[in-house]
Amino acid sequence: MTTIAQGFNSFETSKSPEGTIIYLPDPQSVIKLIQSGKLKEHILLVQGGTTTFLSPALSMGAIGVITMSGAPESHLGILSREFQMPCVMTTSLLHSNQRYVTGGDNKSHFAEIIEFLSGRRVRLECSDPEIGRIVAL
Repeated sequence: MTTIAQGFNSFETSKSPEGTIIYLPDPQSVIKLIQSGKLKEHILLVQGGTTTFLSPALSMGAIGVITMSGAPESHLGILSREFQMPCVMTTSLLHSNQRYVTGGDNKSHFAEIIEFLSGRRVRLECSDPEIGRIVAL
């Protein structure tokens, strides 16, 4: 098993959820996933740490979240700690030179992450106090 991406760890936990990554770009995609009954099979990928439309999924038992921007101090970082749900934030792909730039044009960075991670079966490792890792299964 290989670490394929990493980011800021929202909080230190021994939980290591495994699931298939699904990108949720909008509230409708969250509702569709919840209604499918397959929420607990997926690690949720969202753009940022202020993605408030993810709240229904968190309260219904989401197993893990990956963000492409945001920090552990963001709204989603706080909620992940409250729900004790592993969360890797401001994720970067280890094989890529692209990194999130605050205030920059990150469209190509986000597109690369979405394309590479969507549909992959992974495990989140959040036992390090600072770094969260995404491991391919």
